[in-house]
Amino acid sequence: MTSSTNAATPLRVGVVGLGWMGQVHARAYTRVGQHYLDAPLRPVLVAVADTAADERLARAVAAYGFADVHADWRELVARDDIDAVSITGPNFIHRDVAVAAARAGKHLWLEKPAGRHAGETAEIADAVAQAGVQAAVGFNYRNAPAVELARSLVAEGRLGRVEQVRITMLADYAAHPEGALTWRYQNAWAGSGVLGDLVSHGVDLGRHVVGEIHSLVCDTATFIPERPALSGAAFAHTARGTGALAPVENEDYAGALLHFANGARGTLESSRVAVGEQCTYGIEVHGDTGALAWDFRRMGELRVCLDQEVTDAGWTTHYVAPGDGDLGAFQPGSGIAMSYDDLKVVEAHRFVRSVATGQPEGATIVDALRAARLVDAMATSAAERRWVDVDA
Repeated sequence: MTSSTNAATPLRVGVVGLGWMGQVHARAYTRVGQHYLDAPLRPVLVAVADTAADERLARAVAAYGFADVHADWRELVARDDIDAVSITGPNFIHRDVAVAAARAGKHLWLEKPAGRHAGETAEIADAVAQAGVQAAVGFNYRNAPAVELARSLVAEGRLGRVEQVRITMLADYAAHPEGALTWRYQNAWAGSGVLGDLVSHGVDLGRHVVGEIHSLVCDTATFIPERPALSGAAFAHTARGTGALAPVENEDYAGALLHFANGARGTLESSRVAVGEQCTYGIEVHGDTGALAWDFRRMGELRVCLDQEVTDAGWTTHYVAPGDGDLGAFQPGSGIAMSYDDLKVVEAHRFVRSVATGQPEGATIVDALRAARLVDAMATSAAERRWVDVDA
């Protein structure tokens, strides 16, 4: 009987916040070496920081095999036996944890929005640059193989001159009027509403597939202006409130017109209160000789309209196959579905490679800063009722 070991150097990981997204990160780290046999580093889960002191946290810690738990994230960041930190807690801790971790020489995998606004995101980007560490950001939709194929088709000119782009980010997680007034609805904690939560994903998707956005005009609305208070801490979208009504401070809806640097015109519509819509996220791109469309709910499909006469042209469905993006690391043939968690494994692998090589790979803090500036521009546009230019 023979034995083998993964000879890759360990990448010692700490996770700040072990809720749903923290657990997604933890799973992704453990799967990197299973899907990418040549991964240059082997993630090892060392410690977690979370303010919860309940059975749920204890079960999660045990399930993922963390050796240590800290109530204060500062203790985790100060450890000498951690190389990289995942930051998956609520928005209001992102800047402080990220800046401290970077200054401590830790690499970062940070969920979006990186900061509550572009100013905080710039602080993180500056700290990362000064420390010379790598900083990945959780724009996971760009990792879908169909999106990578879409990006390639646009770059190769298969659609001709891009003229029209439509980006959709619709959800219903906040549609219930009795949903509790959690931190998500208060600007001091969240920074913004659907702009930071979903629109940041949408502008990254547009940038990744089509190119930079250099000007925009935006309208926002808050359709549920008050929500009931909830005693104690609450983080889940499904939490219900029973207390007195208090004002919602940020937007439920955003709609924008976009001007891309390549001359294309675009629309972006996003809502967190769209009844009947769950994860209705996607992008459509029309050029002067072709078109494509992707819907997250059918993640492994790319609808294409290519290589035809431009009038009366028809659509076909391309099922992603090995060779499209990273599908081959997960499935042996086309038509076999990938999952949301798989996209995070792709993200984790790119982060691990960037740490090993010193070269950024995948979405980075630079992408997060660009997205934050676009989100801030939308907020300014909505408040001042005007077009806003956004410097690249």
